[in-house]
Amino acid sequence: MDITQILLAAQSPDANLRTVAESNLTQFQEQNLPNFLLSLSVELSNDEKPPESRRLAGIILKNSLDAKDSAKKELLTQQWVSVDPSIKSKIKESLLVTLGSSVHDARHTSSQVIAKVASIEIPRREWQDLIAKLLGNMTLPGASAPLKQATLEALGYVCEEISPQHLEQDQVNAVLTAVVQGMNQTELSPEVRLAAVKALYNALDFAESNFANEMERNYIMKVVCDTAVSKEVEIRQAAFECLVAIASTYYSHLDYYMQTIFNLTANAVKGDEEPVALQAVEFWSAICDEEIALQDEYEGSDDGNSTIHFRFIAKALPSLVPMLLETLLKQEEDQDQDDNVWNISMSGGTCLGLIARTVGDAIVPLVMPFVEANITKPDWHCREAATFAFGSILEGPSVEKLAPLVQSGLDFLLNTMSDSNSQVKDTTAWTLGRVFEILHSPAGANPIINNSNLPRIMSVLLESSKDVPNVAEKVCGAIYFLAQGYEDAESMSSVLTPYLPNVIAALLSAADRADTTHFRLRASAYEALNEIVRVSNVPETSGIIGQLLQEIMRRLNLTFDLHILSSGDKEKQSDLQALLCGVLQVIIQKLSSTDAKSIIAQTADQLMTLFLRVFACHSSTVHEEAMLAIGALAYATGPDFVKYMPNFFTYLEAGLQNYEEYQVCSISVGVVGDICRALEDKILPFCDRIMTVLLKDLSNSMLNRSVKPPIFSCFGDIALAIGENFEKYLPYAMPMLQGAAELLGTLDQSDDDMVDYGNQLRRGIFEAYSGILQGIKGPKAQLMIPYATHLLQFTEAVFRDRSRDDSVTKAAVAVLGDLADTLGASSKDLFQTHLFHVEFLRECLDLDDEVRETASWAQGMINQAVVS
Repeated sequence: MDITQILLAAQSPDANLRTVAESNLTQFQEQNLPNFLLSLSVELSNDEKPPESRRLAGIILKNSLDAKDSAKKELLTQQWVSVDPSIKSKIKESLLVTLGSSVHDARHTSSQVIAKVASIEIPRREWQDLIAKLLGNMTLPGASAPLKQATLEALGYVCEEISPQHLEQDQVNAVLTAVVQGMNQTELSPEVRLAAVKALYNALDFAESNFANEMERNYIMKVVCDTAVSKEVEIRQAAFECLVAIASTYYSHLDYYMQTIFNLTANAVKGDEEPVALQAVEFWSAICDEEIALQDEYEGSDDGNSTIHFRFIAKALPSLVPMLLETLLKQEEDQDQDDNVWNISMSGGTCLGLIARTVGDAIVPLVMPFVEANITKPDWHCREAATFAFGSILEGPSVEKLAPLVQSGLDFLLNTMSDSNSQVKDTTAWTLGRVFEILHSPAGANPIINNSNLPRIMSVLLESSKDVPNVAEKVCGAIYFLAQGYEDAESMSSVLTPYLPNVIAALLSAADRADTTHFRLRASAYEALNEIVRVSNVPETSGIIGQLLQEIMRRLNLTFDLHILSSGDKEKQSDLQALLCGVLQVIIQKLSSTDAKSIIAQTADQLMTLFLRVFACHSSTVHEEAMLAIGALAYATGPDFVKYMPNFFTYLEAGLQNYEEYQVCSISVGVVGDICRALEDKILPFCDRIMTVLLKDLSNSMLNRSVKPPIFSCFGDIALAIGENFEKYLPYAMPMLQGAAELLGTLDQSDDDMVDYGNQLRRGIFEAYSGILQGIKGPKAQLMIPYATHLLQFTEAVFRDRSRDDSVTKAAVAVLGDLADTLGASSKDLFQTHLFHVEFLRECLDLDDEVRETASWAQGMINQAVVS
């Protein structure tokens, strides 16, 4: 088999040739993977082969070692591990040889593949001489610039792929020495210097002990700062990227260098090319992130003045803020038309916002003179920059500091919504949204919105919702935040009632506009509509919301008649259906929690018909929203929902089995809980199939772990609904719960994500036990005795674990009460043997009201069981 010809044919414009070649490659790979990989590495390393075949060989080789999907990645890793060591050795030798190739693409691909192999082997204590071999290339007498560049690239990629604990300190030192030497101005090749700077960026995480050593740190920082003034733009940009990473990783070591870095960043922001200037601003954003995190960490503690917190931002404020304000005047024409634009003015505004969060009130007197000086200038750049500056600093300073400025400036902002320049209007609408989001508090001492200015605000917003699409989208956002302000003061939302018909009409009109191709206006309009419904005062508005319900149902019905000619059309249909199902869910929830429930009862049949038609369109985007809406409908209709189960169950079961789109699976599990609460024992005929699918999901290694805690909670919901009928599922459900409880002991406690997941899993397990105990209480309560000891041991382990959160504490205490309540006198010996509950309950009585209330109920139940 001539691999070269097959690789070339696989790139042929002739589809038939391509198909045959791809089939041959797949066959070769499946029948003899080791030789397939070896052939690819030989092709990649051979300078006499065509660049096209070498490039594809490298890509296939890389894709044979790594994948984004974690299950596929694990499979590829195992395949590589099982290849004969002598063949692996030849492949690795070919890859190292390729670093010296005369063809750039081959060198570059080889450096990436080397890193992929390293990511598998180095953690397994294999390929231990790789770093030494790479470093050998750097010290080779007469080593060519291309070889050095490719070697530095490979070192950088290896550092990106593996963890610091996988290299010895002397290896780290040697890598850093080689990289820093490659950055040196004495290195004549700019390509080598650029590769060295990028490699340093990837190696920074490994340099902890080097940064702790003053002499080594000084040397590294000097080289980085020198490199930041290189004559090549790309190298300067990469050096500033290193400074950004150093700010995030080694903040505590930066004090000595800050004056030098300030000068470098100031010069870059004022006069360098935009890619360099952007990274210079990003350095200060990174410092803000660190200082905000430090403030959050030390808030209210005695360590608030910890020496680690240098307050760099506060010290640099008088020079830093004017520098950033100047960047706001460097807008691009029509930047408001592009949602993804990122330029120096956007970067400067973002950094100003972070500074405001870092220093609070201190930023206001430095920014307001700029706002006042520019807000009325004839040049639109000045007006837009002034508004952007004001909007950027609203989060951080106190309400007391900002309220007078907003109250005096609100009318001005409303007038600016009719500015002659679209970009100024866009930024003003965004600023109004920020004002409403951050400062609008109807129940506060000095509310921003009051009876005298609300008519003018609503008039301007409704008029501006007809503006160009990007402005209208920001206006919908402002309406959303204005409504959201009344969420915690719902009785005060009556002030919105007179405007409701016009607001609904304006938002529906914005969602319908034909002059926009971008989805964001429509989404923003429907999100604002949802919020308006959520906060509305139902006794006053049920008629209006009932009419809106009919209108949204009409719109959803129309989506089934759309002409679908392409995948783009299908996607638009799905997106629109998802938004409409989202609105229906909010309306159902709003009306079902009040006296207006009858409106839902009258339309339930039509709603269910629509949702079933949506499911028949087979799109996961809509599937999630329709499921959530059906969960709300089940709650609203209660036991009457049973009539929809025969038709709906097919889709519910499909959702529960959809482990690939795990969000759909997770939401479907939640809907089972909603239906259990609505139907109670009427769900019994469907339980065998539900439990079978849920147990299969738990055993499926491909299912995303985040779905498992809700499945356990769902066991509890099912048991509560069907009571002692849950008996038949105990032999299957209980081992799953016990296995999950044991798994918790193996989770990595140093990983915050794992700690969060551990808490979710604990809560799910406790909720399952609570539901099962309450459900089986009565004549069959004794069935739970064999599981009680394990449950108490698990609860004690959770009690001893300081990483548990309050929701887990509450769920654990509730289980103790449920156990005593269900088993009664039979639990007496258990509680006398496992005395940790005394200390646990005492601790809970000092926590918040909810936990305290649950703990005192549990204590009563245990006392009753023990004395009986």
